[in-house]
Amino acid sequence: MVPKGKIVAIGGNEDKGSIPLPSNADQAQRILFFEQGILKRIHDELYGIGTRIEVITTATSIPDELFQAYLHGFTLLGCDNVGHLKIPSRENADSPETLQRLQKTDAVIFTGGDQLKITAAFDQTQALKLITHRYHHEEKFLIAGTSAGAMALCSTMIQGSYETTPLVKGIVSLGKGLNLLPHVIIDTHFVNRRRIPRLIEAIAIHPQLVGIGLGEDTGILISKGNEIETIGSGLVVILDGRELQENNFEQLKIGEPLCLEHLIMHVLPKGRSYFIDKAEINN
Repeated sequence: MVPKGKIVAIGGNEDKGSIPLPSNADQAQRILFFEQGILKRIHDELYGIGTRIEVITTATSIPDELFQAYLHGFTLLGCDNVGHLKIPSRENADSPETLQRLQKTDAVIFTGGDQLKITAAFDQTQALKLITHRYHHEEKFLIAGTSAGAMALCSTMIQGSYETTPLVKGIVSLGKGLNLLPHVIIDTHFVNRRRIPRLIEAIAIHPQLVGIGLGEDTGILISKGNEIETIGSGLVVILDGRELQENNFEQLKIGEPLCLEHLIMHVLPKGRSYFIDKAEINN
């Protein structure tokens, strides 16, 4: 089934979910709010005046501070109808109040932090079923995720990695995500944190998936579950292993070097689109 809703996945900037807001005014301003261009695009994709947005801060250790950052950013855009859903557990996810709010909102945004907290709180819940149903059936419903929140949207989710210089087997740790994006695997802070090795290994493990590396202050707008448009100020790296001619992953022991032949890479600047099914960039 072709989803009628849209998804925005954002590469992140500061690790807002795991560190306090910085005391330095310049750094704090980057949080308040580096994604204003992306937030505007989210707002523009919705109803406009009166749009309801729920910020889900499950992943972060600073939920109140981070919510205030989003509220400030959207208020600058003329949208003050923004709610805060903390949802620390499955019980909270399936509470009548949470389900009612998820039914009435026009968009949900999963913040950054720890993606495992998101999957632990939402896996096999009525809340996730409701979000998924609305995404598939409603044209004006939008799901967004930043950093950890973006990675969690996939069926196969990057959980973490081991820091190492050579590209060897055993770098990346994968797990089950929210299953909203079954055909891609997303990594964030991609260029800034030099995460290309772990996305390459993820594709070696699952060559049928398309790897998407999101730079900071950069996102993608996914329409119909297939068309990927770059938004924000940076660039998007796409790794496509569906035409691999050699992939030695299965034959390797942990710590041995990977060899991939014909791994295709695309680089998408702002405004360019990529079609997953056709494996081509829209000119």
